[in-house]
Amino acid sequence: MTITKRSFARVISFSTAAVAALAVFSGIQYGERQKYQRNLEYSYMRAVEDLSLNLDNIRNNLEKGMYTNSVSMLSDLSSKLVSDAATAKSALSQLPIEELDLEQTYRFLSQVGNYSKALAEKCASGQQLTAEEKQNISTLYDYAVNLSGSMWQVEQKIQNGNVTFGAVNSMNAEDTVTVTDGFKDFENLDNNYPTLIYDGPFSDHIMEREPIMLKGEKEITEEEARRLAIKLTGTDNLTKTGDESGKMPSYVFENDKFTIAVTKAGGLYSYMLSGRQIERQNITAGKAADIAEDYLEKLGIMNAEETYYEVQGGVCIVNFAAEQDDVTMYTDLIKVGVALDNGEILSFDLRGYITNHTVRDLPKPQISEEKAISLVSDNLSVLDADLCVIPSGGLNEIFCYEVQCVSDSGQNVLVYINAVTGKEEQILLLKISENGTLTV
Repeated sequence: MTITKRSFARVISFSTAAVAALAVFSGIQYGERQKYQRNLEYSYMRAVEDLSLNLDNIRNNLEKGMYTNSVSMLSDLSSKLVSDAATAKSALSQLPIEELDLEQTYRFLSQVGNYSKALAEKCASGQQLTAEEKQNISTLYDYAVNLSGSMWQVEQKIQNGNVTFGAVNSMNAEDTVTVTDGFKDFENLDNNYPTLIYDGPFSDHIMEREPIMLKGEKEITEEEARRLAIKLTGTDNLTKTGDESGKMPSYVFENDKFTIAVTKAGGLYSYMLSGRQIERQNITAGKAADIAEDYLEKLGIMNAEETYYEVQGGVCIVNFAAEQDDVTMYTDLIKVGVALDNGEILSFDLRGYITNHTVRDLPKPQISEEKAISLVSDNLSVLDADLCVIPSGGLNEIFCYEVQCVSDSGQNVLVYINAVTGKEEQILLLKISENGTLTV
């Protein structure tokens, strides 16, 4: 059998094309596999973050359960525990750790919500919690603290690359530590698990309504807003970079140092930001708070009371709340960022204040401060009590006593007792460190 030169060339061409096509196909397949692996790794990382977040929530809500003294609050906390536990179990089931026996972890997640729900139902029927049941809540909390801490360590190892999702990438070296190995200590906790039959507080609620201070205000022009921005920053080197819409439409201006927003209705300063880096700290947080308060007075805000602060990257973020007749308005929040090297104002956020601030017709307390204190759990020692206004989940406001307490273990707790009905409305845990105070 013979073959012509033309046929031979055709065969060579077809073969070359086939090889090239195969190479392209292989490249596409490899790219798809890489894309699939990346997406799978991202989904695993989201599951890890969800698991860590919900374990933190379980720990915080169990601690609040130790300090509550009302049926309604216990019922609310139990509902959150049921939800958080279910989400945590769902996240755990998405991770490639099938070969691990996580029976104890699943058992904890299954029972923690159901047990607290059973206790809430018992109290709702008029019965009292026994000493053993109160101790069980405390023991569950201790277990949750260790479980949450172990999960945080696993998450840090994954983020640092010390633990990998070995089931996703089989090309890793033999000594790679997989996510399964990372979870071994997570399950093997010695916690005496019992046998059984939760930026300043309220910040999530303060900008969900139409801004009160902008209602009926005349809309200003872009040039009028620019003049206001120049007056605040002391420089005319500002460029308009956009318009913000939403519930608080604003003009936004920038230069190489500042970003500043001015509301279109009424021409109020909404927020200001600066990204200047702080290399050393020369002033204290207390001094920064004084500087922030003086700055607010220059802006015409005379009724703000300092509440909490936090130090981040050399900047002290001071939280303020409006005050009316010695009543703190936790709905009217302001944040001011002060550079700890020279006291310069690097940021402020007035959006919570603009959204909610108004003169209230406050009711007269129907229960005394002494009565409010008596409604606090015996597990807490009361330090002080003051009147305040907090937001409710339905965007309404609640007139309360803020009762400042401390537990036997030294945990600072805020209990909010309705000043009209005596209902325990909210419990917050204060996390105090050298960098400031956070609430959960």
